[in-house]
Amino acid sequence: MTEHVLDASEIHRGWDRERTARLTIDPGDTVHVEVRQVVDGFLTRDATAEDVEFERFQGHPLTGPIDIRDAEPGDVLEIHIESITVDDWGVTLILPGAGLLPDDFDRIALNIWEFDTDVAQFRPGIEIPVEPFCGVMGCAPAEFGHLSSAPPRRVGGNLDCQQLTAGATLWLPVEVPGARFSLGDAHAAQGDGEVCVTAIETGLRDITVRFDLHKDRPLSAPEFRHGVHAPVWDTTDWFATTGVEDDLLTAARAAVRRMIDHLVAERGLSREDAYILCSVAVDLRINEIVNAGRYVVSANLPEAIFVG
Repeated sequence: MTEHVLDASEIHRGWDRERTARLTIDPGDTVHVEVRQVVDGFLTRDATAEDVEFERFQGHPLTGPIDIRDAEPGDVLEIHIESITVDDWGVTLILPGAGLLPDDFDRIALNIWEFDTDVAQFRPGIEIPVEPFCGVMGCAPAEFGHLSSAPPRRVGGNLDCQQLTAGATLWLPVEVPGARFSLGDAHAAQGDGEVCVTAIETGLRDITVRFDLHKDRPLSAPEFRHGVHAPVWDTTDWFATTGVEDDLLTAARAAVRRMIDHLVAERGLSREDAYILCSVAVDLRINEIVNAGRYVVSANLPEAIFVG
């Protein structure tokens, strides 16, 4: 078994099955991968909201592709995430017209986060545990041509599963020879839902992944195994708001709006800060989906983030 290094000196944006692999490895090999920030090239550590020109965003900066020898359509690629070393700063953006509440905010908001390997500082008395992962991990789709990195796909891509931290294992269907695996969109922390359309967007100095290959194993969509979150989540109370509506999207929006109201009234946050906090720390959960065409979605806030 061989260890490899793949830096982020060359990136690509989007998927293309015909893109030349930067690295070819054997099943069982390990790769140390560098990942750029999603805002790479148009926002810096000292940026303000006035600096945001999001129309310059042309897709997630992805590191790869990595080809796995003997991978063929119909196989399954196994990706075990051994360790992650994260940068020490990140950004969260609210973009009008985007996210779960596209019409609720009419101006850009930007938060620059400073953090060490354990905690991201938000406002005095509010700390978010750092649990880094890659929002985008995927194989190249079978379709020809350039494809956007924005939507999640059956071969992976922009899954934004916050559970894919160090120790997790991801299985992806292979649709093209070699698999053509790439990754990017690093997050230091994210709530399930990523409701304002960004998490704590950051870079990874190193994500160490081991690849294995399973021949002729049918798989129609990604699967993963993950462990526990940071210990703080197991030792805290959670406060939840709900949305009870006729469809899941409307219920999710109602739950988040009520959580924003709660954070403004009870924690003294601005509406923008409350929305950012919902995106990086609040988990959306489906609580009810089977009765009488009414759906319950809850927004769950870990109260351990309030340390003051």
